[in-house]
Amino acid sequence: MLTYLDFEKPIAELETRVSELKETASSSEDIDIEAEVSRLEAKSSKLLRDTYAKLTPWQKAQVARHPDRPHFKDYVAGLADDFLPLAGDRSFADDPAIVGGFARIDGRRVMLLGHEKGDDTASRLKHNFGMAKPEGYRKAIRLMRLADKFGVPVVTLVDTPGAFPGVQAEERGQAEAIARSTEECLSLKVPMIAVIVGEGGSGGAVAIASANRVLMFEHAVYSVISPEGCASIMWRDASKRAMAAEALKTTSEDVLAMGCVDDVVPEPPGGAHLDPDAASRMLDEKLTWHLNELKAMSAEARLAARREKFRNIAQFFTV
Repeated sequence: MLTYLDFEKPIAELETRVSELKETASSSEDIDIEAEVSRLEAKSSKLLRDTYAKLTPWQKAQVARHPDRPHFKDYVAGLADDFLPLAGDRSFADDPAIVGGFARIDGRRVMLLGHEKGDDTASRLKHNFGMAKPEGYRKAIRLMRLADKFGVPVVTLVDTPGAFPGVQAEERGQAEAIARSTEECLSLKVPMIAVIVGEGGSGGAVAIASANRVLMFEHAVYSVISPEGCASIMWRDASKRAMAAEALKTTSEDVLAMGCVDDVVPEPPGGAHLDPDAASRMLDEKLTWHLNELKAMSAEARLAARREKFRNIAQFFTV
């Protein structure tokens, strides 16, 4: 059953009306409501397009967190062939919040890794809602090094509210693991592309997103802190999350304008959750184009360009 967000209530009402009319028609052969159903479906489709064309930053954050939004495993199914998952950091444990392994995308061998949030209560608990612990980032480092050793491009799918903030993670060196993972991204000689597919939260995202090209889905969000967290710090009031989302400039349009991402992947009308297969096809086109462009560069040029890219994002001022 499709989940509707608060701002989608008018769309939900129209869709419910269409379903009721279809049910009525199926139970009585004497009633012809085809014209009315077509009219309501057209109205619903237009309302959906119009609504998603003018989403506020907070509404985009809600879409990025939509319970039906595609996650890592869905993109593996839609994009990749011969996915071979590789587990463990070879030091402590396997972290299910980050999944990765060798795969083929359009016949090209890649190292595909990213956050997995899960799609029901059991799987969300198993994957810790996509919030990785140090062993998750150390697994990512291991897989990126393996890709570099065999000359295989790295593709990461980022979807996390942030790294796990628990005491156990801090005891095992969370900050160091994130820093080392970011360093590894910046040291790769092979092409690397990161895609913000849902939430790109803070260092937990940057740790596997410091790539040659950073792509971002149209309705994804990318920020240093969640709107709720920002509102709690700035105004001591988490209910001011919409104001915080506006100030943080989290949307794909804002982040692209600031130069923090390189390209925006369009989504099907109503968001990726309404048509995951179409979202995968749109991502496939972008990945193919960027991988071909990066492949044409030398390893030294890719390495230098990646480091220069991130040096130029921040601006420093002296007073």
